[in-house]
Amino acid sequence: MKTQLGRMRLTASGVGLLRAEFMDDPKEAEGVCIETKILQHARKELTEYFAGYRTHFETPLDLRGTEFQIEVWRELQLIPFGTTITYGEIAKRLLLTNGSRAVGLANGQNPIAVIVPCHRVLGQNNHLTGYAGGVDRKAWLLRHECSTLV
Repeated sequence: MKTQLGRMRLTASGVGLLRAEFMDDPKEAEGVCIETKILQHARKELTEYFAGYRTHFETPLDLRGTEFQIEVWRELQLIPFGTTITYGEIAKRLLLTNGSRAVGLANGQNPIAVIVPCHRVLGQNNHLTGYAGGVDRKAWLLRHECSTLV
């Protein structure tokens, strides 16, 4: 699907959305598209999000990863639209001592961009840090949500 940030490729199982990823190479974005209700729902919600009409997502997800990754990804889904949090704050929520780095690694493996809002997580002192889709996209998403970068 086309967005203001370039093409996104969506992948789903029969249970829910598996992947939502930005594709910089046009050839990567190509593929067979078998339309499913889950993909239609995800595409509709993402279109609404990018148009400024949606602040939360209801698309069913099929999260696949380690138990820890899934725990972090579920915590990401609790970050309200338009707000940010640090890796350290997520680690504290998960009762992890010195867990910022582990949270950052799990955050970086998030397969469902935007819908699982890993872009809302900042580094220590609220610094804008890495994002699988690129730091420029992360900054755009945060501006789109009217977050204030410190």
